[in-house]
Amino acid sequence: MPARSALFAATSLALGTATASAQTSLPPVVSTESLTVQAPPRPEIQNFPHAGVVGQPRRVTAKQNRPPHGTQGDWGVFTRGNGESAGFGPVGRYGVAPWAEDWRYLRDRSLRNDPFDPLKFIALNDSKTIWLTFSGETRLRNWFEEHPSLGTQGSPGSGRFGVRNLYGADLHLGSHLRFFGQLVNADAGGWAGYGYGTTYRKRLDLQQGFVEGTATLLGAKSGLMFGRQQFLDAPSYILYNRETPNVPLAWNGIRGYAIWPRVRVDLYDFVGTNINQNKMFHDNEDWGTRLHGLDVTLAPPDIRLGHEKLATYLDLFAIGFRLEGSLAAVAAGKSTLNGSTARQDGGFRWYGSSPSFEFSIGGLYQSGTFENSKSGATRSVDAYAVNSIVGYRNPKSRWHPFLGVQTDLYSGGDTRSANGTVGTYIAPFNPQTNYLDTTTYIAPSNLISLSPVLRTTPLDWLSLQFKAPFMWRDSTNDDVYSSSKVYSFRNIGGGLIGIIPQASLTLQLNRHLTWTQYGARFIASDSMKAAGAKSGSYYQSNFVFRF
Repeated sequence: MPARSALFAATSLALGTATASAQTSLPPVVSTESLTVQAPPRPEIQNFPHAGVVGQPRRVTAKQNRPPHGTQGDWGVFTRGNGESAGFGPVGRYGVAPWAEDWRYLRDRSLRNDPFDPLKFIALNDSKTIWLTFSGETRLRNWFEEHPSLGTQGSPGSGRFGVRNLYGADLHLGSHLRFFGQLVNADAGGWAGYGYGTTYRKRLDLQQGFVEGTATLLGAKSGLMFGRQQFLDAPSYILYNRETPNVPLAWNGIRGYAIWPRVRVDLYDFVGTNINQNKMFHDNEDWGTRLHGLDVTLAPPDIRLGHEKLATYLDLFAIGFRLEGSLAAVAAGKSTLNGSTARQDGGFRWYGSSPSFEFSIGGLYQSGTFENSKSGATRSVDAYAVNSIVGYRNPKSRWHPFLGVQTDLYSGGDTRSANGTVGTYIAPFNPQTNYLDTTTYIAPSNLISLSPVLRTTPLDWLSLQFKAPFMWRDSTNDDVYSSSKVYSFRNIGGGLIGIIPQASLTLQLNRHLTWTQYGARFIASDSMKAAGAKSGSYYQSNFVFRF
């Protein structure tokens, strides 16, 4: 769309009306007919879209994603839903990736309707081709855990509190070059607390700092990003943003992308960020942690499904990573083997929606090696994962219900031997917390999970979700894993781990204030209790300010 037409469309949407004029010549008289069409406002609950392409609180159109209702860039068919298909994470009006938000429409002062809008587009020259955008987030989070990590960490009745600040600036030098920087600081406290490390307490440091150049190459909207940056171009059940602790995940390296009308390609090579420093502005590269890969997304033509059209996407990805430390450890008998692992993931995700049906199904094969840090012995990796969620939605109901079933399978291995193939799948880079287990007590390793999903959003600013995952071990010869360690439970009889009924309540108080609460009850199976695990209740509250 030409720039002038795009600006006119954005202006019309902001006023809530669009006017179309058609002229018919009837010599010698010319008549003009005007039609007024209402543009639906974006639901407030979607100002900060939740991760996940299925089961969103409200169905959001591509037009609602783009300015002035949302700030998703104009990526054509990849702007549907929560915008995740474009490769920059979920973007609404305010999202988890402020650098992906497009505020250029605010160069037209008449479209400003929020007290913070003057901070989102600050013109630095008369032609308004150089501008600055500020962004910010302050999050207050607290937890209560009756028996943390099934009774293996902390103390009973643990209460923790965390606060983090993320504030950034985005400098655009014309339409093809920009610099983005973001600072972070965080702290934590509470009673009977545990696990306060550098992911919870952080002196002021650089969270992100990158330069991006964009151009049109071979008919594609293309870009190159270099520096410390956030990376969200993968299914959120593979990697996400490290949302439970205070300090999000950040990567150092280079990323290039190209987006055509129905195909997009993303190529990247990163090393991790070493946050284990206790001084200001001392975070550096973690050369022991690597992430690289190629992601391709296809948007095939819509499929006729009865009286409805099913719009789908197909992700194809090859993701490689290397890490060392506790996340790379391999269970063996009554102990764990420390070392490093290099793994290659190859897989797909096919997902989409029609007015009343939504689905996502993905499969991944994980190969690679594990190297024992003591003996230097190398073992091959042969693991896999299968993830799916299907559901029904009734967008015409005032309750906006979504009813679905989620299934997940993560392969397990055999810990009876310290040799041979490693069959345990791992997802070390902080998958989206609430996709699988709100408590994070159970990790996506050696696991089968089956859960009903019910979400209702009766008001623009209120949404409720209920889940109750039943969990089993995939292999009874493998252990049970948490998000940070291998549990020491031994002689577990049978495969059932337990059931975790859980609920979440999201209140979008206004565009800038969100209050989300999570409650869960981990009901351990009899065999887990016999092995030493404890059932317990869990509560989490998040009060977030964003602009």
